[in-house]
Amino acid sequence: MRSMWKGSISFGLVNIPVRLYTAVEERDIRFNTLHRVCGSPIRYQKYCPHCERAVPVEELTRGFPLGNGQFVPVEDDELEGIQIAAARTVDILDFVSLAEIDPIYFDRTYYLEPDEGAQKPYALLRRAMLESSRVALARVALRQKESLACVRVYRNALALETMYYPDEIRPVERLSGIAAEPELGERELEMAIRLVDQLTEPFNPEKYRDRYREAVQALMGRVRTHEIED
Repeated sequence: MRSMWKGSISFGLVNIPVRLYTAVEERDIRFNTLHRVCGSPIRYQKYCPHCERAVPVEELTRGFPLGNGQFVPVEDDELEGIQIAAARTVDILDFVSLAEIDPIYFDRTYYLEPDEGAQKPYALLRRAMLESSRVALARVALRQKESLACVRVYRNALALETMYYPDEIRPVERLSGIAAEPELGERELEMAIRLVDQLTEPFNPEKYRDRYREAVQALMGRVRTHEIED
């Protein structure tokens, strides 16, 4: 695998050089949009409705929306000038129990690998977190954006999960259908619990497959076979 960046895990006076890797590889089926007449892929252009013409990349810039169709232009060098203290550093803030963090906060997973010569402090941190049943809450900057993150033990490695901030989680109270809980009969509840118990078994991720992706791949295989035969 190719690392995204080299930095360090930092807490107290401890500094552990690490390399960061993307832990997941999305396998979603994606299609290109084609011109039905000739089969060519369609190109999408950036179009300015005010100037009534396509706009080349060199004329594009960012704009912060103020509302009512008003924007503040922001150039790349202005964003680059913002100093992010946690850049290239996984800055550990606190250690907490994983059970205290609801999964809704987790976004994307990365692997942390010890850099050359950092195997021992890396192993010490991993073992200490494993023995104490703790995870670390940290700040980390990825792609010029500072994120809240959770560093946890994953098998023989440390994994980093980027997290959403609390104000990014939509309040569940907005769901009108849960405003009042209906009255539940004791027998009904017992039956529901028995059904859950009957369907409970150890987690085996290999059991679950992407049936849509498999069906599309099978379809593409049949189409290719038909084209070859023709």
